[in-house]
Amino acid sequence: MKEQKSFLVPMAFLGLMFFTCGFALGINSLLVPVLKVSLSVSSMEAYMLIGATFLPFLIFGYPAGILISKIGYKRTMATAFGMFAIAFGAFIFSADAKSFPLFLTASFFCGTANTFLQAAINPYVTILGPTESAAKRISIMGMINKLAWPVSPLFIALFAGASGSVAIDDLGKPFAVIIFLFIALGVVALLSPLPEVKAAGEDSSETDEIDQEVSAYANSKKSVFQFPHLVLGAISIFFYVGAETIVLGTLIDYANELGLAHPENYSWITPISISIGYIAGIILIPKYLSQTRALQICSFVALLGTALVVLLPGVYSIFSVGVMALGCSLMWPAFWPLALMDLGKFTKKGSSLLTMGLIGGAAITVLFGLLKDVSDVRYAYGLCFVCFGYIMFYAFKGYKLR
Repeated sequence: MKEQKSFLVPMAFLGLMFFTCGFALGINSLLVPVLKVSLSVSSMEAYMLIGATFLPFLIFGYPAGILISKIGYKRTMATAFGMFAIAFGAFIFSADAKSFPLFLTASFFCGTANTFLQAAINPYVTILGPTESAAKRISIMGMINKLAWPVSPLFIALFAGASGSVAIDDLGKPFAVIIFLFIALGVVALLSPLPEVKAAGEDSSETDEIDQEVSAYANSKKSVFQFPHLVLGAISIFFYVGAETIVLGTLIDYANELGLAHPENYSWITPISISIGYIAGIILIPKYLSQTRALQICSFVALLGTALVVLLPGVYSIFSVGVMALGCSLMWPAFWPLALMDLGKFTKKGSSLLTMGLIGGAAITVLFGLLKDVSDVRYAYGLCFVCFGYIMFYAFKGYKLR
């Protein structure tokens, strides 16, 4: 059996990187309403900004896995931070030019950086320790990630002056600071004491009996697409990321639609709700609750929250998005260990396939924006019924298919 390792130092560095992912994605929740006002774009066009952020997951998910195989997890993380710095330089140029197409291009660059970072850190934290407690480790990282979402709008709002209302001309200074921070994080990642890790059965020289069984099972396959639980898991991530992006990235816009004062304050509803779920996962998994059962419970809660958002009026509806967020909390931590189980030598390629599933953040959110343009925004949230319904199928049936 593998010796018990101390995860404290690697987890601290990984927590910093998960925070970075959330911080970068949280920028969109502010840019959507800012660009709608400053550049007079429609809701669907504004949500294309989020779509552009997630499109690279489909395009670069597989190349990211190849890069990890060649240079390792740590150097891939450092490379991703360099990409982030370039992306925010493009954001500054876009703000100066007041060009929506340039903002889409900058968001695409930002999404590319996020693709390479996510492709490295998610499998890394999954295989860093025992599989049965992977959801617990990812819950810790996920809580850090989600709490970072509302930090970026507040950080940028600090530069807006006494008015507190962020305009397109206010973006240059905070983005310049962010560029400096990303360059520093790239150096930190490169120098960090993160060991290279391998999943069970990934090393053909393993002598552990369980690892040998996993290796033999994986060696009987010729492609990652011969693992049904992996493919269905990637589809689950597609729907999950789409729904979660709606839940996390639309609160400021929704508060604006409802005419609520200081709409940026409502962006905290979903991160706090998700964090409550993550804390429950940290405490309960795996001693009192399996990661599979957690996924089943969360899919039900998410469906209930969606119904409340659609049916309840006004401010009650926006707070019900928090119930949806609570349901989202332990989905991501459960998907990775369930979908990567028994992949052996296909683990890195499997991680790439799961990363490609994040394209749901583009497809589902753009569809949400379209529905919002042609109907009441509450009904647009009803799109999440489809997403969470499929996830419930995976939680009860899909993950078991071999």
